[in-house]
Amino acid sequence: MRITRRMLLILGALAAMGVAVPSCRRMLWQILFAPEAAPVSPPAASANPFRAGGRSLVALVHGQDVPRMVRRALDLLGGLDLVGLEGKRVLVKPNVVSGKPPPATTDPRVVAAVLELAREAGAASLAVGDMSAVLALPTQPNLERTGLAAVAQRAGADLLAFDDGEWVRVSPPAARLATTVYVARAAYEAEVLVSVPVVKTHRSATFSCALKNTVGCVHGRNKPWAYGSEGWEPSIAELNLAVRPRLFVVDGLRSMVAGGPWSGEAAETDLVLASGDPVALDAVALGLLRHFGRSARVAARPVWEHAQIRRAVELGLGARGPGEVALRADDLGPADPSLPGLLDAIRRHAGLETLPG
Repeated sequence: MRITRRMLLILGALAAMGVAVPSCRRMLWQILFAPEAAPVSPPAASANPFRAGGRSLVALVHGQDVPRMVRRALDLLGGLDLVGLEGKRVLVKPNVVSGKPPPATTDPRVVAAVLELAREAGAASLAVGDMSAVLALPTQPNLERTGLAAVAQRAGADLLAFDDGEWVRVSPPAARLATTVYVARAAYEAEVLVSVPVVKTHRSATFSCALKNTVGCVHGRNKPWAYGSEGWEPSIAELNLAVRPRLFVVDGLRSMVAGGPWSGEAAETDLVLASGDPVALDAVALGLLRHFGRSARVAARPVWEHAQIRRAVELGLGARGPGEVALRADDLGPADPSLPGLLDAIRRHAGLETLPG
């Protein structure tokens, strides 16, 4: 971990406050000390079941009925049965960077819809889990403030704050930065990990969606800032060698189009997206953010030239370019006259082809 001047100031403040505030001691511990963790093999990459014509499918659904939107997005991919949830332990991982409401965090309605569909598909057990940003720990109160604890309770799902649990140690051979990764045991051992991120810009990582959501599964020692300013984005991609969700269902109901990740300018986008390919999905999310034109960092490079995307392509984490991605879109209403322009902009920015639903 690289210790910058800013990090020294944070560590000093946490050390001073830690004398009286237990949460500050917890933050300091996450930054300075590696957890006890048994070594395990890197998780095997599983084939993306959501493909057509040799391309990774990305579904985009516009509407206001969230459960129906989530169901339709998965139908556009070919159906949840392709993942094979029957009899499996399913862990749903939202973005709970803090206790703030969406779009800083994942909308509970999207998580509730995913849990309901997983139960319908015959999942043996359900859990909802995440770890907040180190400076927002502990996670448990954030799960409660965001309404995700209540969603888990209603669904009969276990609620997991990863910072309160056990860790395993993964050493991905292809990594250059994140060569030793401490992963929440619950995320590593889940038979099916479903990632439910939100679309937002990010002051340090440029953007946050599918690849970035995996960061909530790793210890404070592996947060992207630990790899220095030049390592922020490439390390996000590398962490996805240690944590491999099978499915991504994205909350695009309100998207953070400037600022982020804690707070920023939000736009009412009324979208749900889904894919089995984090690279393809992030290309669409970046196309969406570029359409709004509110982030200089997002606009600075073409979609496929962003560092998260480039490194993920090098590592074989998903589509290698726009020719390997196809977008399937649907509008469940009420009719939005701006939607065709938005879809055209996403296709243009990301170089994607739209397939009929």
